[in-house]
Amino acid sequence: MTQQIPTEPIGSIPRPDYLVRGLREFAEGRIGQWQLDQLQETALADTLERFEATGSPVVTDGEQAKPSFVTYPLAGLHALAPDGAVLPFADGHTRRLPRLTAGPFAYQVYADEYLRAARERTRQPVKQAVIAPSALSLLYPETGIAGYSREDFLADLAYGSEADIRRCLDAGAETVQLDFTEGRLSLKLDPSGDLLRSFVELNNRVLDRFSPGERERIGVHSCPGGDLDSTHSLDVRYAALLPALFGLHAGKFYLALAGERERREVLAEIARHRQDGQRVFVGVTDPLDPRVETAGEVCDRVLEAAEYLSVEYLGTCDDCGFAPFADDASTSRDIAFGKIAARVRGTALAAEALEMASGQA
Repeated sequence: MTQQIPTEPIGSIPRPDYLVRGLREFAEGRIGQWQLDQLQETALADTLERFEATGSPVVTDGEQAKPSFVTYPLAGLHALAPDGAVLPFADGHTRRLPRLTAGPFAYQVYADEYLRAARERTRQPVKQAVIAPSALSLLYPETGIAGYSREDFLADLAYGSEADIRRCLDAGAETVQLDFTEGRLSLKLDPSGDLLRSFVELNNRVLDRFSPGERERIGVHSCPGGDLDSTHSLDVRYAALLPALFGLHAGKFYLALAGERERREVLAEIARHRQDGQRVFVGVTDPLDPRVETAGEVCDRVLEAAEYLSVEYLGTCDDCGFAPFADDASTSRDIAFGKIAARVRGTALAAEALEMASGQA
């Protein structure tokens, strides 16, 4: 019997045009919350139906109801100013996080809300992406907040992040994935690695609250950013990131690879630094490339990865989510699902090829 290679999506799927328009109209006060809810429910149902049509063994809600992969816990939090940390992208555009203005900090929305809505509409296993606490730590201003220390903020943040993950595990998530795109970016902002080490320490502060069995269902996603067909840290070499990344106390790692220039060099680094028991899902489709990969191309990329990583600890994924911010319409839904279908089929072809090769050995 062929040994299956697990394959999973990362998270976001481009929102349909009617939802992108609806979000804009809601922000302008032209439609109400119930109308937006209806649009999001329609988009969710279509997303899950199209996911199932690809043959994907694991699905997501496509983040159809999230404002962004970062800021969903903040909806309804009033102690925010718009002038927070800036995320610069290679094409010159930026995304800006809000800035916390007062404490205490508390999650306003937990991701199990999205997970439960998806599980009601599909029988497939559902994966849930959550934001890593390290990303939300950027909300706290460098100048501090009177009467609310950074350490008090981090304690509140860790409590909220633990609850976010645990609620998803309890609600039946197949996997809970921490989005950690800021890991690679941190080395661009601070080449000394001190910022990255502080991010890893904070994330482990949360991960260590889970049992070894629970951590097997918790993964970490790392990529060079993907927004409006641009990245924020593709020029940062994986070799600088991976030793710290694999120090995270998680069971699964989802690493962008299809868009890398030197895939074999990266694979060698992954093999060097992966720790016992950690499964690595390598990216085999590039959401920033408008061309849909063929199943054969995906198969070749999986076989390449299998030269460096034991099949026992190998999986595949897309490099990134296809639309991590709700207004990103740079990739069509047709292209996104075409790439997912190619990933699923190509991974299966690679598993068959590896099985044949082992039988002939």
